[in-house]
Amino acid sequence: MPHSLDRRTLLKMLTAATALPLVMAAPRLAFAATGDLVVRADKDITNLDPANRTSVVEGNILRACAQNLARFKPNVLEWEPDAAKSLVQVSETEITFELNPGQMFSGGYGEMTAEDVKFSFERFLPAADGTKPAYADDWAALDKVEVTGTYTGRILLKNPAPALWLIAICDGSGVIISKKATEALGAAISTTVVGTGPYTMTEWKPNESITLTANPDYKGSDTAGFTRIIIKPVTEFRTALLAYQAGEIAFTEIDPVTIADVTALPDSVVLNKQSIDYTWIGINTQKAPFDNLKVRQALRLGIDMDMVIAGAYSGTVERAHSLMAPGLLGYWADAPVYNRDVAAAQALLAEAGVPQMTATLTCLNDAKSQATAAIVQANLAEIGVAVTINALDGGAYWSMGEGDQSKDLELTLITYGGKFDPSFQTQWFTGAQVGLWNWQRWTNEEFDSLNEKAGTTTDPDARGPMYVRMQELLDESASCLWITHGAKTFVHSKTLVPALLPNGADWQLRFFHPA
Repeated sequence: MPHSLDRRTLLKMLTAATALPLVMAAPRLAFAATGDLVVRADKDITNLDPANRTSVVEGNILRACAQNLARFKPNVLEWEPDAAKSLVQVSETEITFELNPGQMFSGGYGEMTAEDVKFSFERFLPAADGTKPAYADDWAALDKVEVTGTYTGRILLKNPAPALWLIAICDGSGVIISKKATEALGAAISTTVVGTGPYTMTEWKPNESITLTANPDYKGSDTAGFTRIIIKPVTEFRTALLAYQAGEIAFTEIDPVTIADVTALPDSVVLNKQSIDYTWIGINTQKAPFDNLKVRQALRLGIDMDMVIAGAYSGTVERAHSLMAPGLLGYWADAPVYNRDVAAAQALLAEAGVPQMTATLTCLNDAKSQATAAIVQANLAEIGVAVTINALDGGAYWSMGEGDQSKDLELTLITYGGKFDPSFQTQWFTGAQVGLWNWQRWTNEEFDSLNEKAGTTTDPDARGPMYVRMQELLDESASCLWITHGAKTFVHSKTLVPALLPNGADWQLRFFHPA
């Protein structure tokens, strides 16, 4: 689906120093909530705390059950008011807001006020001991939120933040949660959503279903399209397709290789979206012998990524050569292509003093990940590296982002979801993310400095080359072996009208409605 604004124009709009008011009234989307909708997600929830969420599934649920000051319109990267009656960018470092009155939190936790906005956003700031929540960098520019009245306040920034609207205010890091509820619930916030959105999360059966129920107290400009949305976590594409064919679910992502099968199904619609996600093999640069650059370079030359694309993905996706997907600001069009060279890889291992070595490759236990791992295992055996595959379920795998559990990893097959500003992609590779989501444990002062500078630079012509240089540094480190940016293919019943942002990963469940 085409964007209604090109990214260059969008970025210039976002960073204009003149006031950027959001005072227009959002059109009311009136769909009488009717019946149940069952959709499939590829994983269960792990943490619904907006500051520490672990997947797009949680972000999708949060945006359905809570409100932001502003939200993206259905299917496009344009925004409109949500909880805010008005929202004005007074300058590059100040945004004022006024909330609509009477927006009530679920669970009897009272009315949303400016204190809840302050609490929700300032939760992303580092603690006194320096520890940070997982998504702290989304609000890295935040100085503080000043409450000026029951419904009014000022968001004050330490510096210009061109990505703030795209990855914070309108996205998962911008959802407004109840201060009272969060303080009362404590750790239970990770499995509970207390918001003011069109849906409430009324039930969670681990690894079975998450139920969202239309919120009768919702005061927003849209209405819930369904009485209930039931999200069923199903890891395997094949299992999900069988469930769709059996009429058990009405919406699911599918493996692109099955497009021909689903196209022939009656009363079905197929959607294709190019992804801006990124899949790679990360190498722990702090663990011997992987701390040796020549070893990492050998691994890069020892893997046939074209074979991975053909075998694990059936040739349905394009190969990636760097972090940024085509079309994103900072896309590195001239990134080097590393084709397999067994002799060169063996020579590098010999120079590193490890002509024969072992490695453990950790991955998720879904079919595509295990197929990728099997190809990598066979490839590396030919250069003298005996690979053991450690396939984990989602809970065990993603828990490695907590408490420095990733320190003992060697090789890891990773897929991260991308956002529309390059700063979201680069933040996970900084030194500050070691022990959290930088599983390569690679650090570089120039990279970190550029990441900080690019995050405060408002001119896209100046920002773009900074992100290219960051990718050059990643390439020089040989810490990330890029595989693909992926593609997302969906099938849904003709009785459903879904709403997805252009990357396909961010589902706007609040806008799903019957055809």
